Amino acid sequence: MSELGRLVTELQVRGVVDPALAGAPIAGNSGRRGGAGPSDHRALTFGDTTVMVPVYNATAQESPYRLAAEAGGGVALEERGGERLNGLSAPPEPRFYGLRTDDGIPYRSIALLHGRDVLATTLLQTCIRFRDRRDSCQFCAIEQSLEDGRTVVRKTPEQVAEVAEAAVRLDGIRQLVMTTGTPNSDDRGARLMAETAAAVKRRVAIPIQAQCEPPEDPQWYAHMKESGVDSLGMHLEVVEPEVRRRILPGKSELPLERYFEAFEQAVAVFGRGQVSTYLLAGLGDSADSLITCSERLIELGVYPFVVPFVPIAGTPLEGHPAPTTDFMVEIYAAVAARLRVSDLRSDQMSAGCAKCGACSALSLFEKAP
Repeated sequence: MSELGRLVTELQVRGVVDPALAGAPIAGNSGRRGGAGPSDHRALTFGDTTVMVPVYNATAQESPYRLAAEAGGGVALEERGGERLNGLSAPPEPRFYGLRTDDGIPYRSIALLHGRDVLATTLLQTCIRFRDRRDSCQFCAIEQSLEDGRTVVRKTPEQVAEVAEAAVRLDGIRQLVMTTGTPNSDDRGARLMAETAAAVKRRVAIPIQAQCEPPEDPQWYAHMKESGVDSLGMHLEVVEPEVRRRILPGKSELPLERYFEAFEQAVAVFGRGQVSTYLLAGLGDSADSLITCSERLIELGVYPFVVPFVPIAGTPLEGHPAPTTDFMVEIYAAVAARLRVSDLRSDQMSAGCAKCGACSALSLFEKAP
């Protein structure tokens, strides 16, 4: 087993105390709070590996791990009563953050740096389910950054293209990940994904992953592909029926079998290894359920991006415990072994969260002999 893989797993489930929150800044990009997707993190680099670790939530405040500044702008990791790991670094604040769009909006309100070289944007910062917590995904914080004034409700294709071009030119960004809150339309956001991908590709050649719920009409997969989307993410999050009803009360109305039908249709368009799904471990699914689901996904050519649940402040699950390190290691080891046998690898994906890998230690286990 990868020693770095276990350390990263430990940091991602327990978080890290960041002195910057008490006014003692640590060099590098400060990360992100709230909003869609994995959040309340900042990025750290161990050698050639950049990972996102929680620093803003309550779990991180109780962590035995603490960041410390080193001379020359480096970062160290200290374990309470244990060793000090020197020589870490943090990706710098990107230069594109200092710019504004032609219509005066800060670039960082349109898209953010994830990991080391990934640009990520939420095209629609609202969701048909979010305002009613009886229907919303219980871990979701998609509208928090909107309420805090840190983003705009809808990013236009032209705005995203403008920011993407600058991020590639100024900061060496290598891929773009586009997600969205689910709109009240049968395409589930696929139309906006296609329009934005086409606009971006007219400005800059960058691999793009789109993320949305399965559209009603499978022809949207071809439309997205033809418009410039290189890979697709459709996220299950949790898999056991009771857990889906509890954690995803609205989204679970779309049956699991409908997702697997959609995965098969999407793989036929994007290709094996170019479709992925998030699996959030620690919300009630057993290790066996997550491993069995991953096996089925891998057979279809879908990459199961297993990620530890990280509670986000302000959500119904802000007090829910993160999974244990041992629980995550068990799943990572089993899923990684099946990925190796099937020759399905994260580094083969054109773009996307699995390609980046910063929010999970799975790719580190994937590389283990």
